Amino acid sequence: MNRRKFLKAAALAVPAAAVPGLAQKALAAAAVTAYDPTKHLYGMGIEINKCIGCGRCMEACKAENNVPKEPFFFRTWVERYTLKNGHGGLAVEGIKPGELKPPAAGGEHHTLKSFFVPKLCNQCQRPPCVQVCPVGATFSTEDGVVLVDSERCIGCRYCIQACPYGARYLHPVTSTADKCTFCYHRVVKGLLPACVEVCPAQARVFGDFKSKADPLVRFRRMHMLHILKPHLNTEPKVLYADLDGEVR
Repeated sequence: MNRRKFLKAAALAVPAAAVPGLAQKALAAAAVTAYDPTKHLYGMGIEINKCIGCGRCMEACKAENNVPKEPFFFRTWVERYTLKNGHGGLAVEGIKPGELKPPAAGGEHHTLKSFFVPKLCNQCQRPPCVQVCPVGATFSTEDGVVLVDSERCIGCRYCIQACPYGARYLHPVTSTADKCTFCYHRVVKGLLPACVEVCPAQARVFGDFKSKADPLVRFRRMHMLHILKPHLNTEPKVLYADLDGEVR
């Protein structure tokens, strides 16, 4: 019996409150509703032109997932890209929730365009973080989500260094790796991730690639899509519409 089947069997046999670790709790919740991970493949679409940089996604994510309140810990974040003419170049800055400011003045260089890019764990199909974890604490679920088993994680930071998207951090309290999970504990119950649910502009679309009638499938059909850092061949499941070449 492999580790995934073992965790699922444990979830069926033991009450959720008695099973430690993020992965076990999610599977326990899934067992209650007879959830079958083999029938799903989750992903997210982000429409750049709709994001207004309000930061509500960051606030909702922190509240839902008990992310540390210090300003530099995020499971999802938003960056503002400002492109100036001449030799003004490209400026990238992180957005603080509730403190949105106009782009910094460029002196003699005029702003050509400014836009927001939400970022998070890309839930790669070929995740480098899984490959480097020495104890198997980071793993991919059958429905396409990369999770961290906090009971196994030893805090070595290998996965943090391996992530090409800067989407992981070491939790200051648990000393284990932490990251976006697509709110897996909500998804297995049929709910949306917190960031998607609160977005006032509907810039984020969450869904199931295996469902033909899913909003994400329609999103992929109706837009020309891009991924971050395609040259790395990580096969991300976070897809961007209207993504400019300046984004990195």
